[in-house]
Amino acid sequence: MMIDAPKILVVDDEPVNVKLLEVSFQKEGFKTVSATNGPGGFDLARRERPDLILLDIMMPGESGFQTCARLKENHATMDIPVIFLSAMDDLKHKVEGLTIGAVDYITKPFEKREVIARARLHIKLGRAYQALVAAQGDKLHCLKEAQRSILVKPEDLPDAGFEVFYKPIQEAGGDFFDVVRISDGIYGYLVADVSGHDLGSAFMTSAVKALFRQNVTPCLSPLETMKTINSVLHTIVSEGQHLTACYLHLNRLNSRATIISAGHPPVLFGGTNQGPPEYVHAEGDVLGPFASVYLKPIERKVMPNERFFLYTDGLIELPGSKSRIEGRKRLTEAYGTTPSKPLRDAVSSIIQNLCGEERQATDDVLLLGIEV
Repeated sequence: MMIDAPKILVVDDEPVNVKLLEVSFQKEGFKTVSATNGPGGFDLARRERPDLILLDIMMPGESGFQTCARLKENHATMDIPVIFLSAMDDLKHKVEGLTIGAVDYITKPFEKREVIARARLHIKLGRAYQALVAAQGDKLHCLKEAQRSILVKPEDLPDAGFEVFYKPIQEAGGDFFDVVRISDGIYGYLVADVSGHDLGSAFMTSAVKALFRQNVTPCLSPLETMKTINSVLHTIVSEGQHLTACYLHLNRLNSRATIISAGHPPVLFGGTNQGPPEYVHAEGDVLGPFASVYLKPIERKVMPNERFFLYTDGLIELPGSKSRIEGRKRLTEAYGTTPSKPLRDAVSSIIQNLCGEERQATDDVLLLGIEV
């Protein structure tokens, strides 16, 4: 049996560097492809799906930084590890390269043995991550029945500072929420909406709960947490099935909140004053259909007593709302009378205002209020 050799993409405008790296890697059993400019390298990466990219920074036209940014925004290439090769050895450029999404930065002139060693390391790390994703997916496949997970209650985590209203229209609802204590003063809040309202969606809510609790740790950033969840979900979702989600990572120790949205309605944020609330729109793909997703976190400083409201679309698509925009306007108006009320009363007041007795919901209704 022939082993499928790892493939390296070399992108450099210096033919001598390209040839040296190609020959060096080929002698070690790697496959190589190459390009002499950023656009060409980007197209090759999408077509060839290499295991790793060696990318020069100083190139005519599009710089390596620009190429790397494009790679990290494309579904087909965002998970391919990138190592920068550059004559610029100052700390500023190294930090910029790693911030953009590269996994390593090697300065020129380079020692080919070092480049090969680092390439092997990052390919092994990438494959180990893929194996972890596959293993978690296998565990979830072993679930025999789709059962609703036990939902956490405010009294279970009094320090988390949350209140929730959740009413599914069927026993196997597709909406879901969870709250997890990550560390002292640090909590994760998730609201999700699975497409459909059948046993398949119930299975997905159980899977999401398990994945969320497996991957919400101090070792993973909020973005890494959501991307890992997506990678596993992609291996188990049925065709046509997807998940929208909003994750709020609240660190009360440093007064910072991170919001990540995966195709989900925007978060309603209310300050400590009596002014109008605002909607926080975070860009992001839905979870499940794509092996890799684009998610753009929003970070903001927060103050004590400020509030976030996470919800699913059933709350803004109630009968009487002609569009989501109108639904959000009604949600804003419902919020207007609540800033001075305790959080529990605020959540109840919003629900009563929107859902009153005369309005019959046609979808699951979920509202999660969080107080800093």
